[in-house]
Amino acid sequence: MVAIVPADDSAATTTASAATSTTPDLRIVALIGIAAGVLGGLFGVGGGLIIVPGLVLVIRLDRRLANGTSLAATLPIALASLSVYIYNDNVDWAVAGFLTLGTVGGAVIGTKLLTTLPKRTITIVFTVTVLATAIRLFSASETTGRDELTVTIGVLLVVIGLATGTLSGLLGIGGGVVMVPAMVVALGMVPVFAKGTSVAVIVPTSIVGTMRNRKTACVDFRVAGVAGGCGAVMAIIGGMLANSISTPVSNVMFALLLFCVAATQVVTLRSDRRADIDAASTGVG
Repeated sequence: MVAIVPADDSAATTTASAATSTTPDLRIVALIGIAAGVLGGLFGVGGGLIIVPGLVLVIRLDRRLANGTSLAATLPIALASLSVYIYNDNVDWAVAGFLTLGTVGGAVIGTKLLTTLPKRTITIVFTVTVLATAIRLFSASETTGRDELTVTIGVLLVVIGLATGTLSGLLGIGGGVVMVPAMVVALGMVPVFAKGTSVAVIVPTSIVGTMRNRKTACVDFRVAGVAGGCGAVMAIIGGMLANSISTPVSNVMFALLLFCVAATQVVTLRSDRRADIDAASTGVG
């Protein structure tokens, strides 16, 4: 497995080479996928919030390679989750269509930024996104269903989709952490419908983003296959549980999860900072 990154980013090249010099333990990758699958099905996300930190902190993949691999792994997880939500008729296809118009274009933008932005910037964006979502979930209220779609709402959904797709391509997440709160808050959608609609949008977003990442070698398909395959099985269970958990409990559980993920990213920032200092010291010596 070889990760190829832009030639003008020597620090990233060194890190990527070190990160991929040993074969990842696929048993650990499978466990990461299982955890991501349960949470993906339960909360209507692709599982990238678990997969990215797992690949970076445990498997020690380069941040760019981890993000691209995670985005590929979200595809089978989202497909499995979607099958359950479709079975329970919990997908709003009209809303999904508008969101997809934006996410597909956003995925192209995000995967382009993945190869150009510094890794520290990517990590900070990821952490801020996670924290903002967690805070918003704590203040979410009960909803009864969305209003009729209008041209204004349609345009708003496309814009939300564009932002979601950009974050998906850049951060390696499915985008549910943006779409689900947006649908609940902006449209008043019942959470289980927002989650089902979210995974429906994640599928094409993951496909487009992964096709782009393949061209820049920012994806490890073996790791993605193991994580996504194991996650897909558990995503079905998570999707079934989604119908039995109340909205307040679901929101609190998800918010607490996001706070934990954000904490791991702060640790990543600090460790990367120390590594950069050590590398600079070695270079001077």
